[in-house]
Amino acid sequence: MLKGYDRFLAAFFCAFLGGLLIWHLFLPDQERSESENRLLAQAPSFSWKALADGSFTQDVEDYFADQFPLRDQWTGLKARSEQALGKREFHGVYLCGDRLTARAAPPEDGQEMRNLDYVARLAGGLEIPVFLGLIPSAADIYKEELPKGAESWDQAAYLETAAQTANIAGTVDFRAPLLEHKEDPVFYRTDHHWTTLGAFYGANAMLEALGREPLQMSDFTPETVSAAFQGTLYSTSGIHWLEPDTIEFWVKEDGLAVTSWRTGEPEEAPLYDRSYLEKKDKYSAFLGGNQPLCVLRNEAGEGRLLLIRDSYSDALAPFLAQRFAEVHLLDPRYYRLSPAAYAEENGIDTAAVVYSVPNFITDKNLVLLTQ
Repeated sequence: MLKGYDRFLAAFFCAFLGGLLIWHLFLPDQERSESENRLLAQAPSFSWKALADGSFTQDVEDYFADQFPLRDQWTGLKARSEQALGKREFHGVYLCGDRLTARAAPPEDGQEMRNLDYVARLAGGLEIPVFLGLIPSAADIYKEELPKGAESWDQAAYLETAAQTANIAGTVDFRAPLLEHKEDPVFYRTDHHWTTLGAFYGANAMLEALGREPLQMSDFTPETVSAAFQGTLYSTSGIHWLEPDTIEFWVKEDGLAVTSWRTGEPEEAPLYDRSYLEKKDKYSAFLGGNQPLCVLRNEAGEGRLLLIRDSYSDALAPFLAQRFAEVHLLDPRYYRLSPAAYAEENGIDTAAVVYSVPNFITDKNLVLLTQ
């Protein structure tokens, strides 16, 4: 009786795998995973050289893994099963109730100290004030919500070290207002970025550091533009059962002119690119996402501000443009020329290096600050 049952299980398992293989062969290959927001591996081309060095078999393995039928559903089931077994970390992402929080990994190669030195060298080479603003991640702001024993690098201690950076005019304390308002949605639950509300509090912290008049919340009418945002942490973790986030636009485009150098030439661009609201990467609706250089102009503002920044400033810049005549956003990942020369050529009054802590401590492009 037992042998017959074992044979039945073996036959059922083989039929199940065979059915999935046949299903896979007849299904068209997908180019992209919307839930993971990445390109999927395609069928590799055979060559004897690739077979000999092992790259062909690895490519075949990647291809079958990426093109597996119902891949997103299996990934979600795997995460559910691991959660039931008590697991709380999924591909570097912690599940904290109804929030996903990226693990704050410690730096390993000293890049965090080299980057502070690069900022100091930039400030020492410019005749205008240079500020440093580092935005702690949700792993610091919601530290008490992390699973017991979860690894979380001490971002607060690093911020204290950063405040001692030589030559800078001062630091922007983003941490205090985010902690003060942490009961409000200042970070997305499925993404690592701060929300528009978090960016508003961050803008006032920066304006205060720069000696500018703060913004009043009553001057803005938030517009909910999406209730279906599933961010990068949703994509990488496999946890696909949380409610999506809401995205809001606060700043009116009236009176603001935006110029983008996305293609290497200046082009008029929207403050908010609503076409991204129909895509997976909805956060790119802020200024149209990653680009080497972008300038916001406001005839009612005063002074020229240069932000050497990461993607957090996409949501921050519209608020800063309420007080400055020009806000120049330079992203060292894509802008490969000298930031110091750019500041001098464009009559910049104030410069600021504004990054999230996890990005700042790992970004190898900040060496460009020394040019």
